[in-house]
Amino acid sequence: MSDLQLEIKHLIIDALGLEDIAAEDIGADLALFGEGLGLDSVDALELGLALQKRFGIKIDADAKDTRSHFANVASLAAFVTSQQRA
Repeated sequence: MSDLQLEIKHLIIDALGLEDIAAEDIGADLALFGEGLGLDSVDALELGLALQKRFGIKIDADAKDTRSHFANVASLAAFVTSQQRA
């Protein structure tokens, strides 16, 4: 697991107030929504804002591929890396 993935896991826990979950409980490929971690659309909004603030990136909620970036921690880490390089 990369440092960025670990940082994103901690950000998810902190931003969404998931006190009963540890970073180790969130697999890099665990689905964040639905059957996986069970996040909802409000959580997605809060997480998006936290990511923008923490990493200084821009997230276009209306972009067609935004949903796929939020699929799991691994895809979020790849998205953050690509946005920071842009």
